[in-house]
Amino acid sequence: MLTLYYSPRSRATRVKALLHAMGHETDVRIRRVEIRHADGTGRREPANPHPEGKVPALDTGHGLMTETSAIMLYLTDRFDSPLGRGPNDPQRGAYLMWLSYASGVQEPFYVALASGRGEDPVVQATYRGGSEIADRLDAALAKGPWLLGEDFSAADLMVASPYLWAPDWIPDRPAIRDWVARCAAHPSQVWADAEDRLELAA
Repeated sequence: MLTLYYSPRSRATRVKALLHAMGHETDVRIRRVEIRHADGTGRREPANPHPEGKVPALDTGHGLMTETSAIMLYLTDRFDSPLGRGPNDPQRGAYLMWLSYASGVQEPFYVALASGRGEDPVVQATYRGGSEIADRLDAALAKGPWLLGEDFSAADLMVASPYLWAPDWIPDRPAIRDWVARCAAHPSQVWADAEDRLELAA
């Protein structure tokens, strides 16, 4: 059985939301672990197999996976879910691009922004700036309500998550604001957020 190592209000929340959206939240063992937070609270838990003590981490039974985009791709492929795009799907390339864009461009920029370095020329030259990210999202959402067109996908869960953590980061563009609102209201995101609240209250 797959085991997901998770901590509430973390990058692992979106993986739980994906499992719920696919209808497989009971087919994966969820193990809560403590992690060290940016504000200095928390601790690294020895039971967490992630090499840096972070989450998510996924034990597949054949090895350990880290990095949310890789885990989401693995899960949508493993469960042959329409929330992903299979190898022969015409949208496979766009799906892989958005998963990689989220982890390789979007999140690094917002981490830099949170640390006061968002306007740094090196950051913007390497990861792009907020306006370029907004342009990219706007262009995709001009073609449909979701990043891949008419259907919600794991790409939406992945790319929307920074804006759900920090609404002040949402670009002030109607199509993007409406898309983030749709992502926040998706039943699986609502479920995952409620699960986080229960875990934090325990």
